[in-house]
Amino acid sequence: MNDDSTKPALRPVRGAARCAVAGLALAGAAWVARAVWQVRLATAGVPSSGPPDQGDGRHRPLTGLEDAYHVVSDLGDAATLLCAVAFLVWLLRMRDNARALSGQAPSYARPWVYAGWIVPVMNLWVPRRIVADVHCKSAPGEPLPRAVNWWWGLWLAGMLSGVGLMCTGSTDDLIQRAYTDVRFLVMVDAAVVGAAVAGIVVVRALTAVQQERMDAAGRHDESPAARL
Repeated sequence: MNDDSTKPALRPVRGAARCAVAGLALAGAAWVARAVWQVRLATAGVPSSGPPDQGDGRHRPLTGLEDAYHVVSDLGDAATLLCAVAFLVWLLRMRDNARALSGQAPSYARPWVYAGWIVPVMNLWVPRRIVADVHCKSAPGEPLPRAVNWWWGLWLAGMLSGVGLMCTGSTDDLIQRAYTDVRFLVMVDAAVVGAAVAGIVVVRALTAVQQERMDAAGRHDESPAARL
């Protein structure tokens, strides 16, 4: 699973980290909005005409609140996609820098940075291992930040719930679930929001550690003439 390509040069990480933090914050806010609308649906109760999916392929017209939830859900999906892109850009840069700093190949080849999130079973541990490997190679001997375990545990809770990040059901199915079991939906939303918050801590902590190591490497490589 290791890379054997040429050792990459050190690249700036602060900009990528800021984008990743912004993406995580945006995704967290989007899932808070989902939770608010789900509670509003539960408070309003099922309309007299029944749930949106009437069965046998029949769907009634949506109410204003249900239609607004569709908009909130679509915006949330877009925010989550932007967050994923920003996080992967940051993780790839951190991974390349960790290799340059340590002189050791990553534990997983580059395609796993993407595939590790979607390949069944492997997605239960590969992304966390990649993040942990980045920290280990950036700051050898230092303990892994606790936020990494919090982030990954909450991510798994949201992913495996059946209505969270990897939900394959329709928005109308979630609306019906909000009418009948909103507490479970809100718990899932809370797990996703918690994962976003913990993810921000992870990004900031690992970036700070790697940047400190990069700064130290730069001072060490600086020639005597450059110091004058």
